[in-house]
Amino acid sequence: MFHFGADYYPEHWPESRWPTDARLMQEAGFTVVRLAEFAWTKIEPSPGKYHFAWLDRAIDLLAAHGISVLLGTPTASPPAWLMNQDETLFRVQRDGRRHSYGNRRGYCPNHPDYHAHSRRIVTVLAEHYAGNENVIGWQIDNEFGDPCYCEICRRAFHEFLKEKYQTLDELNTRWGTDFWSHIYTDWAQIPLPMEVISASDPSLELDFKRFASQSYVRFQQLQIDILREKSPGKPITHNFMEFSYDQINYFDLARSLDFVALDSYPRGFWSPKLAPNPAHIALDLDAARGLKQKNFWMMEQQSGPSGAHYVGETPRPGEIRLWAYQSIAHGADAILFFRWRTCRFGVEQYWHGILDHAGLPNRRYEEVKRMGSELKLLAEIAGSKPQAQTAILVSPDSRFAFHIQPNNAAFNYKQHVRDIYAPLHRRHVTVDILSESADFSAYRLLFAPALYVLPQALAEKLKQFVAQGGTLVLTPRSGVKDEHNLVVDAPLPGLLTELVGAVVEEYDSPAPDMQNHLEFSLPGLTAQPSALGWRDILRPATARVIACYGRDYYAGKPAIVLNQYGQGQVLYIGTFSDETLYEALTDWLLTLSNVSPVLPVSSSIEVTQRGDFYFLLNHSAQTETVQLPRKMFNLLTTQPVETLALAAHEVAILKSV
Repeated sequence: MFHFGADYYPEHWPESRWPTDARLMQEAGFTVVRLAEFAWTKIEPSPGKYHFAWLDRAIDLLAAHGISVLLGTPTASPPAWLMNQDETLFRVQRDGRRHSYGNRRGYCPNHPDYHAHSRRIVTVLAEHYAGNENVIGWQIDNEFGDPCYCEICRRAFHEFLKEKYQTLDELNTRWGTDFWSHIYTDWAQIPLPMEVISASDPSLELDFKRFASQSYVRFQQLQIDILREKSPGKPITHNFMEFSYDQINYFDLARSLDFVALDSYPRGFWSPKLAPNPAHIALDLDAARGLKQKNFWMMEQQSGPSGAHYVGETPRPGEIRLWAYQSIAHGADAILFFRWRTCRFGVEQYWHGILDHAGLPNRRYEEVKRMGSELKLLAEIAGSKPQAQTAILVSPDSRFAFHIQPNNAAFNYKQHVRDIYAPLHRRHVTVDILSESADFSAYRLLFAPALYVLPQALAEKLKQFVAQGGTLVLTPRSGVKDEHNLVVDAPLPGLLTELVGAVVEEYDSPAPDMQNHLEFSLPGLTAQPSALGWRDILRPATARVIACYGRDYYAGKPAIVLNQYGQGQVLYIGTFSDETLYEALTDWLLTLSNVSPVLPVSSSIEVTQRGDFYFLLNHSAQTETVQLPRKMFNLLTTQPVETLALAAHEVAILKSV
């Protein structure tokens, strides 16, 4: 079955209100709620004094209404009595400013005293609820955050470097510290990459980003170890943010968890945002599934207008249900809406939930309630997975390195991946998001965008993938750096040159107003997409030319080449361009790779397959008519269907007859 519910904060409301909440949740079909991830002070109001009675009563009341609980460890929001003991517990920003009390996630993730307090509260919670069958799992902390640049982190960074490099001679060699006479003769001399007049060493910066990411991985592992020992048998997760967040290696963070949870706000938060983009949302969902190559939970599904200083747009009728079904279509086995009821106080008093401030059933509640009843018809779908023949390889190290040196002001790694993903999404092609350690052999078509930092082992894996018949798509700035963020001493694309069958003769990093376009030599491809952000001028060896530049001193020079390698082929795209390039190339690539869409129907709707089930989602504000290739059965209407008229923001879930 699917888990269905919301994030609930009973501590925000009089206890006399709780029975009403529990009743309304039960009537909406809820099976689970998340509790207590921000309730540290409520649980431990003073050092060593624990108050569980209120939480016990809330859990018992929910259980009496058939609702289980996933408990959060409350370390994201520590008590004032703790943080005001020692200012060094607060995180320091890159500009040297130290956080003060009044927000959340303001702690240093490496502070030994914060670790000690966290161990204690997690241990007490785990011991208290280990035998409570109504507590079905744990969420650790909440949306792990940004790096800390304090003195404790500086010393921890030195230990990280000692473990990695063993000797200063090795570090100096790998970082190339001869530049600007930055040779280190003592570990204590190595700075943190704080704000400086010019720029920090890119090798130091990359290792610091790895260290900062590992700081949260280690802090999470501290809590996992306690929960595994004290509360065995209960699954553990953490709620991850969307694909746009790039300060932590999410593959590393996911590794020790039982499943990944995701937070999703399609209509935005904190400040005004563009209308929801279905492909961007889908990429977030596929990225969440890709972190462990397994299904995930939607821990915070937007259920109302979000924001703090600004108030975001209200979800249109049908959108809450639509987004929740989109999450399920891409592999979610649980939907929890954020939040149950909009809070009357605090920073998030305009971060709306299902119920408004008044706590009365409303349009959004009825929409959620409708979905709760529908999920009872869909139990057979739970546990099934999307199956993909196409994948996108995401490199956290390359993403970190581009954050340090974007190369061109117009380049954004997240947007580059979105540009590749969106045409696939419009063509109803299921996509997996992969890490470097994943098995590539199950895929026919693999995109490996901007592999800026390229270890030898990954280069060999890519060669093997292509040699065995795969189609690989590479984009600019691939093979430029080694794993220490040093530029390779070979023609680009470095370790990928044999695979690509061409070298980069030279490159151009144009200003935004320096227009250029591509001219294809493929039959039927008449589009002339822009060449933006970067231009590799290629010299083929064994590769054949697919497109050339249309202007500038390199007009007529190769921009895109295709090379046969073993039983497969490699397409090297020498310009970042934008979505229009991938729109032009995607049909050709799918044919070349023998990849088929989930269903051959109109691109005006989203179509996703999960196991033997097909999800058709209309993200538009008008009715869309879909002619199916064969008669199918609609699980939501329990009727056979060949032609669908999907109303605005409507959903159909089909299986073959």
